[in-house]
Formats: sequence, C-alpha cells, structure tokens
Amino acid sequence: MGPKAKKSGSKKKRITKADRLKQLQEEEEKRQKEEEEARVKYEKEEMERLEIQRTEKEKLRKLEAKDLERRNEELEELYLLEACFPEAEKLKRDSRLLSQWKHYIQCDGSPDPSISQEINTFISLWKEETNETFEAVTAKSKLVLNLIEKLKLILLETPSYDLQEKNIIQYQGSILELQELLHLKFNIATEILLRQASTLADLDSGNMEKVIRDENVTLYVWANLKKNPRYRSIRFSETQIGFEIPRILATSDIALRLLHTHYDHVTPLGPVPTAPQEHTSTVTYFGKDEVKSVEAAVSKDLQEEYNEQENESNVVHEEETKVDEQGGIEGQTSLGPVNVSPTGHQRQILKEGLQKYTYPPETAEDFETENAFPPIEVMLEVHENVIFFENPVVARWDAEGKHWKTDGISNVSYKSEDRLITFSLETLGPVTLIQDAHVNMPYQSWELRPLDVNKVLLTVTTVFTEIQIQIKENLCMLASIKLNDKKHSSILEEKWMTPVSFIIALKEAGLNIFPTGHSHFYVVINYKLPLVEVKAYRQMALLSSAFAFGWSKWNTVCDSKKVLFQVREHLPKEEPIQNPNWTLLMFSGDRAQSLKINESSDAFSEALKEETEFHSTLYHMVKDFASKEAMKKVRCSNCQFVDSVCHMLLSTRLLSYS
Repeated sequence: MGPKAKKSGSKKKRITKADRLKQLQEEEEKRQKEEEEARVKYEKEEMERLEIQRTEKEKLRKLEAKDLERRNEELEELYLLEACFPEAEKLKRDSRLLSQWKHYIQCDGSPDPSISQEINTFISLWKEETNETFEAVTAKSKLVLNLIEKLKLILLETPSYDLQEKNIIQYQGSILELQELLHLKFNIATEILLRQASTLADLDSGNMEKVIRDENVTLYVWANLKKNPRYRSIRFSETQIGFEIPRILATSDIALRLLHTHYDHVTPLGPVPTAPQEHTSTVTYFGKDEVKSVEAAVSKDLQEEYNEQENESNVVHEEETKVDEQGGIEGQTSLGPVNVSPTGHQRQILKEGLQKYTYPPETAEDFETENAFPPIEVMLEVHENVIFFENPVVARWDAEGKHWKTDGISNVSYKSEDRLITFSLETLGPVTLIQDAHVNMPYQSWELRPLDVNKVLLTVTTVFTEIQIQIKENLCMLASIKLNDKKHSSILEEKWMTPVSFIIALKEAGLNIFPTGHSHFYVVINYKLPLVEVKAYRQMALLSSAFAFGWSKWNTVCDSKKVLFQVREHLPKEEPIQNPNWTLLMFSGDRAQSLKINESSDAFSEALKEETEFHSTLYHMVKDFASKEAMKKVRCSNCQFVDSVCHMLLSTRLLSYS
C-alpha cells in the first residue's frame, strides 16, 4: 500500500482573547449608537407630536373661541327659524275652530261631541229609541264610533294648555257613556234577534245560527233549540269560526254569542296630562283593538325616563299584557237567556231581558264530577288587516281587576297561513289577541330623505319589517311595508292622515314603532339626554326639506350627552346616488361638529374633520358645506311640514331606540 493521503482543508483558526474583546467592543458601540439614534428619533417624534398637539389645541381653542363669539348670532337665527313651531300650533288651533264651524253650518243632524248639550241630547234621544234591530244598531254605531274617535282626537291633539280639567272630565265621560250605551244597544238587539230563534232555525241541525257582518262589528249567534247532546261542534257557515262546547252546555237552554268588534269598549281610559308644556309631540299608548287615549307628552316622558335612568339600571323586564292587535276578538259571549221547549218552539223571554249565563256556575254543588264544566274550545279567524310578527297571545278581560290577563286560557294553536287561532277558555267573557308592544324595538337602522317640496320619506328598519312613511305638510301616509324582504299590502297605504291619527292607525295594525315613557323598561336602548335628543329632532326637522339624515353605528359608542348621525345634501329633484357621500355629525345640543371618521372606520374618534369648524346649531353646521339652493329650500319650508316631521321624529325616538 502506498502512503496515506493528507486530509484536505486546514484546521479552524482560533479567535484570540484580544479579537474577542475587540468584537464585543464593536457590538457595544453599535448598540449604543442605535440606542442614541432611537433616542434622538423618539425625542424628535415626541417634539413633533407635542408640536402637532399644541397646534391642534391652539386650533381648537381658536375654533371654540370663534364658535363662542358667534354663538348668540347663530342661536338668534335658529330662534327665528324655530318660530315655525308656534306658527304650526296656531294653524292647528285655527283648524280645530274651523272644523267646529264647518260642523255647525253643515246641519246634518249629528251632534258636536265637544259640546256637552249636543252630545247629552244625542245620548238621551237614543236611549229612548226601542226595539232597534241589530242591523239598525250597527248602522247607528258608525256615527257613535265616529263621535268617540273625535273626542279621543280632541284629547290627544289639543295642547294641554288649551285643555281645562272640566273639559277633559266632560270628554272622557261622554266617551264612556257612548261606549256603554252602544254595548247596551247591541245586547238589546241581540235579545230581539233571539226572539226569532225558532224561525231562523237551521234545517239540518234544528238550532238557530246567524251571522251579521259590518266594517266595525261582526255578530255570530247560535241558539241551542234542540239540546242534542251529540251536537257539540258549532261552525258558522262559510267561516272557520265556531265552538266546541261541553255536554253540559249542549243540553242546556242557552245561546252563544260572539260579538267581534274592531274597536275597544272594555279597557278604561287613561289619564290626560294638563300641565303647561312647550311644543311637544303627543304619543298614544295602544291597547286592545283600539288606541288607548293615554297621552304622553314626549318632553315629559323623556324627562321621566332620564330620572329613572339616573336611579336604576336599564334592564329588560318581561312585558306585561299589552294589547297591540286592532282586530282582536270582542268575546262578550253572552250565554242565555233563551228558554226553548224540547220541540224547538220558543217560550217566553225572561222579563229581565238578556241574561248572562255564568260558566262555570258559581255554585256547582249538584254536579259530582270535577270535570263537569270543562273548558270551551273556541276557533277564530284573525283579522287580515293586523300584522303579527310572532304568534299572538290570547288574553281575557278581568272585570274585577280592570286589566287583561292570560290565565284561564290553554291549548292555544295558531296557523299563520290560514290566520286561524284555536284556544280553550275556562270562563267566557271579552278576549283579544296580543303581541309584545316592543317587538319592533330597538330599530336596526333608519333614514329620513327628501322626496319633493315639503315632502319626505322616513324609513325605519327593524328585525321583522321595513316601514316607509311619507310626510307632507300636516299629513302622514304609510308608503310601504316589507316583511322578510317582501312587500306586504296594507289598507293604510295611500291614506293621508294627521300625525296623531296616523300613529293610532299604525298601532291598530300591529305596527308599533312608537315608544312610550316606560318603553325603556322593556327594551335595551341607546340612552341619550332628553334635551339633546329633542334639540336634535327639532333641527333635523328644520333641515329635512333639503338634507337626508341616516343612522350611524357610532351613535351607540358615544356617551349619552351626544348624538351621532349621518347627513348629506339631497335636493328632491336630483337623481339617486349609488354610493352617496355622507358626512358624520356629532351634536351635543350646544355644539355641532363634523367628524373625521366615517361608517367604515375601524375605531371611534371625536377628532374634528379637517377644514371644518364648530357651530352652535346643526343648521349652521350643514350651511358650511351646503349649496345656496339647499339653504333656500330650508328657509322656505312649510311650518306645518316641519312640525309634522318633528312630531314623527319625537314619536319614533330614532336616536335612542336604534
């Protein structure tokens, strides 16, 4: 073998101690240099930041000083613009007087319900009329219900400073008398109808069955002439309405009446405020089938809400029984007094007239079994003009407690497609259908947009629906409803009404987007100070003829002393813009400013938008970026139109309930 080959490469060079020290020294010098550069950079940046901050503070100080300097001038100009509100109140008062005069010169025989002598004479004369048929009472009920509605509108629309205590007592007394007399007349007319039970008997069953329909009331009456224990299922012809009665009733001398009214004559009237107040919006609280005349001046409600917010946390309570159903069942189901012989020939009606049959009887000693008086099953059709966003709840009237209750009702079944509801009643009496009064609160978004001269469109979007409301001059109209993104037809569409009447009609249809003074107990709201909210609505109404306003997600982030919303100029004749350029405004009641952020920003900031200033009013804030044409339209707005827009904004409370 030859000699071994030498290993390639050389041994790694060793680092000496001197080299190591030199390397460490170089690294230390580099680190110190970097730290020094970082320190210098930081100090420079900090100086720049402080300078910018100082400049910004100085800029803000100057802007605040400028705002303070012209504050009185801006507020004086706003005061002149807001003169439209008392002017609108004056026009409404003149309109009420003119309405009274028109009624006087018409001489159509109908009484003026506001004049006690006329309404008392009407009531007395009608009491003297006897032997009226059900059809005659139904025809007369149109006038009576119209008089009741007029009285309620007087209480709701008349400012509290124009209402005297004696007038309120007079109007409410007249309403109660008319309601009681109308119901008494229906009872008497039903008795007269039942006198003809044998002649109206059905050929197949041998029992009497009668249906009388009207726009305000429908009568379903059935008289048990044959007393056949096997005939326990009652269905009125051409309807799904009927009863399943127990054997004890199938063999008794009784009649069943279901009087379905589209108005409320059961729930007591609520209080009417009489304290003097400034321009406020009137919100009505709605109860069974009809609006309850509970007037709540918004300014007072807001202040009460503020006081409550100060003392307790805003939590969601379980909703009490509050009726929001216009077409609810008036189940004044009178059992008795017809006595019939086994052959079906009618005997004499009791001298006392129509007698109520108590079921179950107060004394049931003669009956051995516990189930001698089982519940009565009732089948009813839900009125097509009423919208239920959830399955309706059946409630019965408690005559002793004077309120609606949900006990004594079982086996409730609702078929939404057929609009048919079935339930079992332990006792008979007035019943109705209810849903959560706040099912559409809080709102998801909203927008107020000009359509034409003195005409705007208010869109409110909730979890279940989108409601569009048109407002012009002193009138409002339901423009459209969407349920599950599909258009839903309503009898209210294309009908112009005054704001108060419109709110009543919407609530009657189940479309309640009008909070009351106690709604914050049942809804988690975005609470705002009352004064800030009211000022914002008034000034938004002033600008609504030329500017669009919209919901902002940042309104929930800022504190209760400020409100945030989007605004942009929108002249009615201009073409719709695909991606409109909104400006985000923040308003505290005393100061308005345009913010740098927008809806797509990642974080909230109150930083002032560049090249903008502070102003004391929204009017002067938008004036900075508005065209001359837009501001001219604002100054020429109709005072009744501005008042109506303000009324609707105060009634919906968009800034707190969105």
